Amino acid sequence: MSVNTKYKDSLFSLLFSDPEILRELYSALEGINLPKGIPIKINTLENALYMGQINDISFQIGDKLIVLLEHQSTINPNLPFRLLMYVGKVYEKSTDKKGIYGTKLIPIPRPEFYVLYNGIAPYPDEGIFKLSDMFIKTDFHGLPDKIPALDLEVKVININHGRNEIIIKRCETLRWYSAFVSKVREYEKEGLNLEESIKQSIKYWHRA
Repeated sequence: MSVNTKYKDSLFSLLFSDPEILRELYSALEGINLPKGIPIKINTLENALYMGQINDISFQIGDKLIVLLEHQSTINPNLPFRLLMYVGKVYEKSTDKKGIYGTKLIPIPRPEFYVLYNGIAPYPDEGIFKLSDMFIKTDFHGLPDKIPALDLEVKVININHGRNEIIIKRCETLRWYSAFVSKVREYEKEGLNLEESIKQSIKYWHRA
């Protein structure tokens, strides 16, 4: 058995590739009960590797939202810029390219951005990254530093075991994922290698 050291990425993408699980996850993140009558369309980009380390799950809820989720083991302050490039690709894929040159307004879904963090470095339950925080300050040579004409906000949610328990309890799949990763780390701390830690964690949860 050859174990991918990025097993969490693969497991996360596998678990959250079902529209109904995404409905449950989004409801948990927002503290709502999303009606089952609202359709969910997964539109994750197949060629997202151009983004490097991004591990995305992109989906549309009805005609209102595009939600971009990224599972992360490290905190990256450049996430807003990466997601800005990514959401442009999503819109490009889902929009009539000829229509954008016409005189009729093209309605597009409102974007929301989430990062689900489960790294080992300490991090609070929630955090916010903004694209505007990355902009170079222009307060020199008399140039005014105005409010940016463009911004993008990313909400970071800590999903490590024992954190954000209200959110995690509302989504069974997220609860299991968080607990599974925690158990793998426990076995690694006991001296097992990653492959054996994953095997033992699978056995543990199979018995539970």
